[in-house]
Amino acid sequence: MTRAEALALMQEHTQSPSLRQHMLAVEAAMRAYATRHGADVEQWGLVGLLHDFDYERYPNAEHAAADGHPAWGVRLLRERGVPEDLCEAILGHAAYTGVPRISPMAKTLFAVDELCGFLVACALVRPSRSLSDLEVSSVKKKLKDKAFARGVNRDEVRQGAEELGVPADEHIAFVIQALRQVERELALGAPAA
Repeated sequence: MTRAEALALMQEHTQSPSLRQHMLAVEAAMRAYATRHGADVEQWGLVGLLHDFDYERYPNAEHAAADGHPAWGVRLLRERGVPEDLCEAILGHAAYTGVPRISPMAKTLFAVDELCGFLVACALVRPSRSLSDLEVSSVKKKLKDKAFARGVNRDEVRQGAEELGVPADEHIAFVIQALRQVERELALGAPAA
């Protein structure tokens, strides 16, 4: 599957601008980590771009392992010939599936997923509405504020960095830098003149 095909699939199944933005953010973080690890940037990017494409239609509030998100989406991806290691990474990003995160790709997807959502939320409340002036210390302070972006699972943010074997500060700084590269695509920062 090419990036263009993955983007079309994501857009076909996801109407929410914020959910689309989230998948683009996770794609950027995955690509950055792939580069850092000398891995296949395109494959890692596809995992980030597609990890939640079925969430809007099949949200899975019950956390059923075999129904709804992400199981429904992975079935479709398998039918379309997406490699099994990508499918396993997507399944593993939802802890309730019971699919272990063994590969670096799977561990990274889990580690960046909640963090990307949190970093975008942090940027949106800044006067600049930008990641350009977002510091790790500000992010850590916001993580302690349970009322801020309460839908973000702080335990998974912490656990993700641990599974990667990267200190939390370093992980947060790395993902901020990755998202800065795609800030315009994420509809952040000052409007274009």
